[in-house]
Amino acid sequence: MGALQLVLGLICLAVTVVAVVMVVRTVRRMVASIRLGQPDPDRKGPFGARFGNMLKEVLGHTKMLKLTHVGIAHWFVMLGFGGLSLSVLEAYGEVFSPSFEFPFLGGFGPWNLLIELLGITTVLGGFWLIGVRQLNHPRRSGRVSRFSGSNFWQAYFVEAVVVLEGVGILGLRAFKESSGLFHAPVWSSPLTYALGGILPASAAAVSIFAAFKILSAMIWLIVIAANITMGVAWHRFTAFFNIYFKRDPERTALGALKPMMSGGKELDFEEADPDEDVFGAGKVEDFSWKGWLDFTTCTECGRCQDQCPAWNTAKPLSPKMLITGLRDHAHAKAPYLLAGGSKDMAGDEVGITGEDAEQRLGKIDALALAESERPLVGGPEEAGVIDPEVLWACTSCGACVEQCPVDIEHVDHIVDMRRYQVMIESNFPTELGGMFKNLENKGNPWGQNAKDRLAWTEDLDFEVPVADGELDDDVEYLFWVGCAGAFEDRAKKTSRAVAELLHIAGVNYRVLGSEETCTGDPARRAGNEFVFQMLAQQNVETLNATFGDREPAKRKIVATCAHCFNSLANEYTQLGGNYEVVHHTQLLNKLVREKRLVPVAPIAEDVTYHDPCYIGRHNKVYEPPRELVNASGASFREMPRHADRAMCCGAGGARMWMEEKTGKRINNERVDEALGTAPSKVATGCPFCKVMLTDGLTTRQNEQVASESVEVVDVAQLLLSSVKRGTDGASAEQPGGAEIGGEAEADGKADTPTDVEPTGTTLPQEDKTNG
Repeated sequence: MGALQLVLGLICLAVTVVAVVMVVRTVRRMVASIRLGQPDPDRKGPFGARFGNMLKEVLGHTKMLKLTHVGIAHWFVMLGFGGLSLSVLEAYGEVFSPSFEFPFLGGFGPWNLLIELLGITTVLGGFWLIGVRQLNHPRRSGRVSRFSGSNFWQAYFVEAVVVLEGVGILGLRAFKESSGLFHAPVWSSPLTYALGGILPASAAAVSIFAAFKILSAMIWLIVIAANITMGVAWHRFTAFFNIYFKRDPERTALGALKPMMSGGKELDFEEADPDEDVFGAGKVEDFSWKGWLDFTTCTECGRCQDQCPAWNTAKPLSPKMLITGLRDHAHAKAPYLLAGGSKDMAGDEVGITGEDAEQRLGKIDALALAESERPLVGGPEEAGVIDPEVLWACTSCGACVEQCPVDIEHVDHIVDMRRYQVMIESNFPTELGGMFKNLENKGNPWGQNAKDRLAWTEDLDFEVPVADGELDDDVEYLFWVGCAGAFEDRAKKTSRAVAELLHIAGVNYRVLGSEETCTGDPARRAGNEFVFQMLAQQNVETLNATFGDREPAKRKIVATCAHCFNSLANEYTQLGGNYEVVHHTQLLNKLVREKRLVPVAPIAEDVTYHDPCYIGRHNKVYEPPRELVNASGASFREMPRHADRAMCCGAGGARMWMEEKTGKRINNERVDEALGTAPSKVATGCPFCKVMLTDGLTTRQNEQVASESVEVVDVAQLLLSSVKRGTDGASAEQPGGAEIGGEAEADGKADTPTDVEPTGTTLPQEDKTNG
């Protein structure tokens, strides 16, 4: 051992001690901070399903590969980070003694081949990711860059260390070979032997490269230990846990919303105490510990932002920046909370009190004290962590959750903040007030009378059967019409088309009529959990009484509204309502396959299909509606953004009842994309989507951008046109004068009087936005 090796070795050991101490301290603080969140006992099991899913997502990179080339590069970098860690350990021996190698492994061919491949692919993968970041840099593409708002110095630092680690291992091995200290077979290390053949023999260079590898790794640890919010680095450790503890190991956190929790238990409104219980998230400590883990794990990759309909239409909401804003606030406030600090609903200090209060407060840094004063949601004058306009821009479409490679649950956190704003602060967009009132008093957001729920059946030439008490055993389906299907004129056409198709197919079904009420979806997504619970419990009682003692598998419901479908199938189970729920496109497709519906008159139309978020991303129903479009004989044209990447229509998350005041209207953006396929019809499978797309199309037709012949229809209308023309030779005219293939209203506006209209049923005024 020479002087150089001794000095380098001691420096490496000293830096390693500093790194280890700093990392241990930061990890302890991180764990303590995450534990500040509310209990969430449902994350514990089952172990096998959770662990298996974690391995699948991590090793298979199932979500990373949604961007294929990025996923492949990241996979090699991830393997290199783990696999080359042993080579760092080996470097501690090589820095003191250049000839050092692990016993048994040093000359073992397969081991050296693995290290060789990991070294090469880590360098190549690192350069590829650097290139991707540069090609998508905001300086090139501005706001549309998914990296807009990300922390670039942190990303550059991590990417540089990735490449340097790979270069370090390749250089170290090459100099060992040139110095006659490398004993692996040639076949296992071709690059090492190639480089070693042109490099001079130098044992000192081996020690220098070993020190280089150790120091680059330890400096990386020191930097991330000093930056607890450096998610682009910390996710290498926290992602395993975040994926393991996702809400449902079988799927992403979509479909049902997380129940309203307090103290680790579902909140019972009859027994809830506003002074003791947590109502949503009014402070960062009101989020669950999984929420804190979500914030800590965000890699700032921007995939959520890239898919967000609000961000893509110049709204202020970026799911990425919302999460990173919560992360920075949470970890800045954590020292105050860890010292026992807390405030009541009025903002008064209740945690740090008593004789030693001043001394304890004195130990908390100024940043933590400042963060303790910030409201979670507040405008510029209140310096809130999250701006109200950001909070209310979300359509709950789930694109962010679907795309996130580390399973962050953005929508749950947004709705939790909305719950607090609605139920405790009574602070929400004014347009929602009328909708809440109508839901409470009339059982539907339009404020119509329950006795009119069967008005859509009046023009049909057959009788729609209404349930009268408990269903007979031979009744196969309960047809859930929904509020839109009963009251909104465009959606009524879908209800009539589905009823007629069921009639033609000979399906024995019933409707509830006036006994049906809103499922509560708009209230729940808007944060009014109380109204949702009230409506849902009423419906569950009605449905359970209607189905009687049938087992859940025979409690079959078919729904035309994507939002009703989702609530009935996924959320009513939380309240004791267990049903077999299908979307009407699924049932109609089944009937076509069984030859109970036979499309015999092909439709000479060019049709593109818009995926409703709540049957698509939230429930993975993609193929049945497309198969029905094809079955009708139409020429199908796919939009660029479709299936799990489909653009939202803008109606979800109760946005249908809120006006868009910033940027381009989301429905106009989606209509423009649909028009890019040059269709004669735009098909969908949700009344909310139908309203929004129709209004967007009307806007474009008024601007003479779109042809007057382009129409928005439900998939059921297309199918009925093909089936009915084959049965009666007619042109498939809808009773009442409206053609099955299109809409009767010339202005695309519902003629039903309302106390509060969804923004989707109001014609947009002249577009003065920047869209």
